[in-house]
Amino acid sequence: MKNYYKINEISNLYNIGKDSLRYYEEIGLLKPERDKNGYRLYSIQDIWKLNIIKDLRNLNMPMEVIKDYLENKTIENTLDILNEEIAIINKKMEQLKMQKNTILSRMKSLKEDASEKNIEIIEEKELKERKVIVLNDTFSRDEEADFLIKKLHKKHEDKLYLLGNNYVGITMNLSKVKDGIFNAYTSVFFILDINDKNYDKVIPKGTYLTLSYRGYYDKTKEFLPRMMEYAKKCNYRIMADPIELYKIDVHETSRTEEYLTELQLLIEKERN
Repeated sequence: MKNYYKINEISNLYNIGKDSLRYYEEIGLLKPERDKNGYRLYSIQDIWKLNIIKDLRNLNMPMEVIKDYLENKTIENTLDILNEEIAIINKKMEQLKMQKNTILSRMKSLKEDASEKNIEIIEEKELKERKVIVLNDTFSRDEEADFLIKKLHKKHEDKLYLLGNNYVGITMNLSKVKDGIFNAYTSVFFILDINDKNYDKVIPKGTYLTLSYRGYYDKTKEFLPRMMEYAKKCNYRIMADPIELYKIDVHETSRTEEYLTELQLLIEKERN
């Protein structure tokens, strides 16, 4: 076994960039010797330290904690650092458990939506209030909607998923819809968990007219007038901008015939 290793050998062995190795030297974690040409030579002791550094960095342990441990290594300090490792692992396991449950929930929703039978049927539903994060903007094209959805997702990507998420939607300008203009959009939004404390607004609870359809989004201009006519015949007043909820879209399938969109209208009985 060699007594000393050059920086290239250490970099390749540990898959650590040379800049990182130089940084470890700069802050005093490693103290390589130099050969007659000035090249760094890493000892077996440096390699032992690198093993510890890599293990602790994989757990996102702060560099100052690692440095303090290496400079004051005792059985007691080793037990302390192992307890910290356990705490970090437990936290990661909890995060992974939450992510798994979220994925299972999205899979369940996707399967239910894929087998939805009530297609192109107007229904009256009592919906609970929904907390949302919103990006308000006026736009008219599907490409703009997709861009804004991605922009909103980027801003909150720590808690939002696009794949299998049936809680993405847009709102439409009601007055424009009444004039027969069905591509005057006013916002994009993501519906959050009801227990989430960081949200922009609440979509109110109440009675909604809903209609689900499969296929491309241009069918909205066919079905939304039908829903508004239904509301008129039943003496309902439309209370808010129409909602277009994307339950299955381009994020889950490239087949437009598999898309599932749900239109929602908040209604209230007209008073005589």
